[in-house]
Amino acid sequence: MNTTIKIYEDTKMHLDKYREYKNESYDEVIKKLLFIVEKVKKEPELSIETILSIEKARERIKKGRFLSEEEAKKRLGL
Repeated sequence: MNTTIKIYEDTKMHLDKYREYKNESYDEVIKKLLFIVEKVKKEPELSIETILSIEKARERIKKGRFLSEEEAKKRLGL
């Protein structure tokens, strides 16, 4: 079931900063943020490391330094 929510423009702009790719839905972004919040509450030490890893990965993706699924399969011989 889908629903519509009302958010302010500045909230949308903040959510846009967390999109990892152009077609990533706001639902995906919100779920990702909720996952991080839950991890921080449950495992604060691990969560800091996780957040830093996510930020580094996002930077690599923005710079185009990542493997496509096809490239990964070739490297793994699949």
